[in-house]
Amino acid sequence: MDSVTQLLLGATVAAACVPAAQRRRALLYGAALGTLPDLDVLVRYADPVSNMTMHRSYTHSLLLLPWLALALWWLARRLDGRVAEHPRRWLLAFMLALVTHPLLDAFTIYGTQLWWPIDPTPVGLGSIFIIDPLFTLPLLLAVLWVVLRGRLATVGSTVLPTALGLSSAYLLWSAVAQQYVLTQARNDPLRPRHPEAMLMATPAPLNTLLWRVLQRQPGSYDEAYMSLLADAAPSPWLRHPSSDDQGAKIDAHPPYQRMVWFTHGWYGLRELDDQLVLSDLRMGSEPLYVFSFALAQRDDKGWSPIPAQQLAVDRPTASMLSWLSERLLNPGDCLPSADQMLAAQAPVTTPAPASGQCLRALAE
Repeated sequence: MDSVTQLLLGATVAAACVPAAQRRRALLYGAALGTLPDLDVLVRYADPVSNMTMHRSYTHSLLLLPWLALALWWLARRLDGRVAEHPRRWLLAFMLALVTHPLLDAFTIYGTQLWWPIDPTPVGLGSIFIIDPLFTLPLLLAVLWVVLRGRLATVGSTVLPTALGLSSAYLLWSAVAQQYVLTQARNDPLRPRHPEAMLMATPAPLNTLLWRVLQRQPGSYDEAYMSLLADAAPSPWLRHPSSDDQGAKIDAHPPYQRMVWFTHGWYGLRELDDQLVLSDLRMGSEPLYVFSFALAQRDDKGWSPIPAQQLAVDRPTASMLSWLSERLLNPGDCLPSADQMLAAQAPVTTPAPASGQCLRALAE
């Protein structure tokens, strides 16, 4: 999740653990601890692929963070006499403020290596967007209330548990909504079929009511959106080619191998200006993806691997953001697609069979 949310979560959890007289102090400790795991972004590695795939690794490991919490608590207990007054409760505050950070991150799609180094496989449920105001708002209000009225008994018995409960319930809702969308997509008779297809669903920015559904099979991937307010199934399905046959020619290239592993196979390949570009399909929408890397260069002998080069990120246009809000309230086949909204930037796509309430109504 975003840094502000992690800061607020750490502060809320820490304040809920300590005595009333120390809640405001706990806010500072919790905010710092909630931010600490993400400081790994300051470490720079040899190439941009390593920078991406090493984020949320050792600093987010549930095997290492409890030991870090213990060490920091031991230090704080000796330097801060207020912590020493209630050491057990403060130890719990340190533990939870650190451990809840990667657990929350695991609900996003990026990938969090919870069991590093024993099993570095990234965990990414993908049921919540990296920024979601409905998750963050209860935590923000609770922190503000502690700042204003932190010594009141009701803060510890009602306000803080309620805020944490509401945010946790929203996380649970996001997972339930995601499974519902996936079920509707699997059962959609108009979804393009392929025996090797993988299916996933992630929320559109800032909400859990509009979902992007992605299907990946050898040589292509299909994208559709589903609004819980307007659709019975994702629509319309649009197919995009992926140059998987070219990727096979650089399958021994370490950055390529690393990205295939890190994305769990959710990547697309395209040829761009005599370069072979890999995009992480999980983050973004066709044709704008947050992480794209040039991994090979075409020469007289074909494709030659090159050091990974990260492409500049294209920012969503105002029309795209407007489309997302309109799509939330309207069936997919009643609007132009996201690709059409970005036609000037989009690659050529081949529509797969479409679905949606408008076309379904006509068919009936």
